[in-house]
Amino acid sequence: MNVDQELLARLGIRLPIVQAPMAGVSTPQLAAAVSNAGGLGSIGIGAVPADQGRQQIEATRALTDRPFNVNVFCHAPAQRDPEREAAWLEHLAPLFAEVGVEPPAMLNEIYTSFLEDNDAFDMLLEQRPPVVSFHFGLPSPDRVRALQQAGIYTMATATQVSEVDLIEKAGIDAIVAQGVEAGGHRGIFDPDAGDEGLATSVLVRMLVGRTRRPVIAAGGIMDGQGIRAALDLGAAAAQLGTAFVLCPESAANDSYRANLKGTRAATTRLTRALSGRPARGLVNRYVRHGEAAGSPKPADYPVAYDAAKQLAAAAARLGKTEFAAQWAGQGAPLARERPAAELVGMLARELDGR
Repeated sequence: MNVDQELLARLGIRLPIVQAPMAGVSTPQLAAAVSNAGGLGSIGIGAVPADQGRQQIEATRALTDRPFNVNVFCHAPAQRDPEREAAWLEHLAPLFAEVGVEPPAMLNEIYTSFLEDNDAFDMLLEQRPPVVSFHFGLPSPDRVRALQQAGIYTMATATQVSEVDLIEKAGIDAIVAQGVEAGGHRGIFDPDAGDEGLATSVLVRMLVGRTRRPVIAAGGIMDGQGIRAALDLGAAAAQLGTAFVLCPESAANDSYRANLKGTRAATTRLTRALSGRPARGLVNRYVRHGEAAGSPKPADYPVAYDAAKQLAAAAARLGKTEFAAQWAGQGAPLARERPAAELVGMLARELDGR
């Protein structure tokens, strides 16, 4: 096992462990606990306005003086198609009826891509978090340079070799190699261009042979043994997401936690039904309904997510949880319920073979 001390020194962390940003699940409390324990904690602000992103960064800083990562979404803005969106709402109508509400008359693009969000960009330059990472694509070279000139270390997700070439051209500092096992949204730049679905181990080996930039392995890694295997393959560090969902510091609700601890954790699926983009999560009635034979194509991302969130909120008021997104990777059955600092300590001991 060869730990990349240069990356650890550059990030200011002690352990080659990155907690995945997990927008909506990660919290300042979780990120700070991981950072305080020697890893790199992360918060995801891609789904909130700049002012809320600022609040999350300030809240994290209040809890730790260690480096942490702030993640933003660089997806192409939604392609609005009223007919497609109406067809999707009509398809979901029986589920809305089941929870006693009418489907919305129309759907909204519920958050802005970082590609177009000047407020978020300005806020990051003002706040200067130690690390900023990009998912679904890349910002303009000018924005990358501006962030780096502000002293910010940059990372970007890649799911295939062609994306790595674009990341290198953009001058990004490090690459998160997201295998198909990973929970949550797949970071593929263009979800309609084809996806080889490379496993984490295969992707890491391909990337470390192609780039001199640090490669951070992500997908299916749940324990110290998995981290060690990733390092043996040439990764500089490992990113874990699902492994941290059961931590009390995460924002996961009771239903999400119960399903991760139960038999349902063994069945995950990549689906577009919830958000309009491929994302891996626990299979529920919403996913099955959205993927049933004859289903129309979901609305574009994140417009389709507006429908899912409205339905899940209405269902939750009735105590129904079968329609909520519960993102999880293929390693979900290996999740352990521990405070974040204790879990990081366990991971470190397992990594050392103790």
